[in-house]
Amino acid sequence: MPGHFEPLPGGGAAVALDDVEISIIRSLAVQLLELIGPGPAEDAPDDPLAELFAEGPSEPPADPVLRRLFPDAYTDPEGTPGPQQADEQQAHSAEFRRFTENDLRAGKRENALAVVRSLDTLAAEAAGEGGAVLKLTPQESQQWLRSLNDLRLAIGSRLEITDEDDTDLLYRLPDTDPRKPMVMAYLWLGGLQETLVTTLMP
Repeated sequence: MPGHFEPLPGGGAAVALDDVEISIIRSLAVQLLELIGPGPAEDAPDDPLAELFAEGPSEPPADPVLRRLFPDAYTDPEGTPGPQQADEQQAHSAEFRRFTENDLRAGKRENALAVVRSLDTLAAEAAGEGGAVLKLTPQESQQWLRSLNDLRLAIGSRLEITDEDDTDLLYRLPDTDPRKPMVMAYLWLGGLQETLVTTLMP
């Protein structure tokens, strides 16, 4: 079980994590929460209906990581569109973003919070033991899977990874490269994500 997820009887998944691994994943999840930002309900706590009718932004985020997490919905798969087609795609993407981004942010926020909460519980149980086995319900497993994907997208964006060839180059980075710790986290999270996917497959 060390380093990879395994299925639990009745559903869900389990993985053994030591104190350092718990701390790394929790820190990354907290950074992701800070990047995503507070939800509409936190901005307007006195109006419970505000979130229901709130419209999201129509422009893509300025931060490249957020653009990776919340990409435009309409793009040309064939390549660079013409000016008229580009304008139409931008208009459609803006409209789609306006009505969906708040919900997408809320979902990513809740997934990351689920990771933090489960790790906090695990850390309390593992106090003085150096590590423990994280056991996730089927629902928690899905939240972890989505959050691991978001974390890898965020780190991959910072590392400017755009395709599989870029990933192959990461394995050959010298230890003196300042990106090495981030690369190691990216590859490790990828391994966790892959075993979790396999564990949850029917």
